[in-house]
Amino acid sequence: FVRQKHTICLTTVVTLKPIQMALVLRHINIQTYSLRLTTCSARCVAGVSPRRHLSTGRDAERAEDSSPTKGHHVSIIQGASRGLGLEFVRQLLSTSSEAGGRSGGKVVATCRNPSNAHELLQLAREYPDRLSVLPLDVTNEDSIKAAAEACRAQFGQAHLLINVTGVLHTPEGLFPETALAKVDPKNLLYSYQVNAVGPLLVTKAFAPLLTSTATSSTNKPWNVVVANLSARVSSIGDNRLGGWHSYRASKSALNMLTKNIAIEFARKQHPVTCILLHPGTVSTELSLPFQKNVPADKLFTKERAIRQLLGIIENVSPDKDNGVLFAWDGQRIPW
Repeated sequence: FVRQKHTICLTTVVTLKPIQMALVLRHINIQTYSLRLTTCSARCVAGVSPRRHLSTGRDAERAEDSSPTKGHHVSIIQGASRGLGLEFVRQLLSTSSEAGGRSGGKVVATCRNPSNAHELLQLAREYPDRLSVLPLDVTNEDSIKAAAEACRAQFGQAHLLINVTGVLHTPEGLFPETALAKVDPKNLLYSYQVNAVGPLLVTKAFAPLLTSTATSSTNKPWNVVVANLSARVSSIGDNRLGGWHSYRASKSALNMLTKNIAIEFARKQHPVTCILLHPGTVSTELSLPFQKNVPADKLFTKERAIRQLLGIIENVSPDKDNGVLFAWDGQRIPW
């Protein structure tokens, strides 16, 4: 690298995708610069000519405006390695990018350890031009910021953010408490960190991209949406059984935080819809220990659950749905 004033020239041809290059640049402490990249087929070449350089100001803005992703819907799925997150990715990719709906265009899938997300990586091989996979750990704000910066550098816009990651039980001993005496403060705090603080920090990091997209004149015809996966058991008014202290309380906190974000966006006149989604009881690893007590017609497949949730996302608006907790069938849950 040769640095002169505001220009850093790359003297080596790099074969990383632009979104991967943004992560590399962040780690070598030049994140204050915007990377202008030329994409050739599936390879990314960081420019060696004066026209292809790292720059600031209007050059970077013009580079983003001329990005080939402009005009494409961009969805970000946080927690996409398995379960509901992976199914969101599958269904968003299943519709042609020319369809014009939310279920098309570019998809960014994030998870804590992409190298172990084999099904997700297989989708990336099947859709190399539409799916990008990024590392993001909801318990590590640096990784969250890096993923947001990578998306900004690659796409310059975002229309949909879905926060999926959640924890109900772990092999290390976290399990829904059936009595007050079973509450462990470490498990309680970890549940809050993953189920409430994590989605809040992800939304915080991606908010500039979401709000700038929502107010852009080129954003039509899509609404910009933040959808956080909650649960019916988060509802204080609907709580008739008690127990499950860590999970219930952390999801209730997520509800309140989402409502706060919705109010702030509205006050600042950012037309971003922030909603909460209850998917029902879905056959995943999260619900596996509890499925024996669920009637067969109430235990949903991942395919059905995500199809229903995407239908809700498709039809919400900031005028009437901000801060609402929706059940899988579109009914509003008073929380």
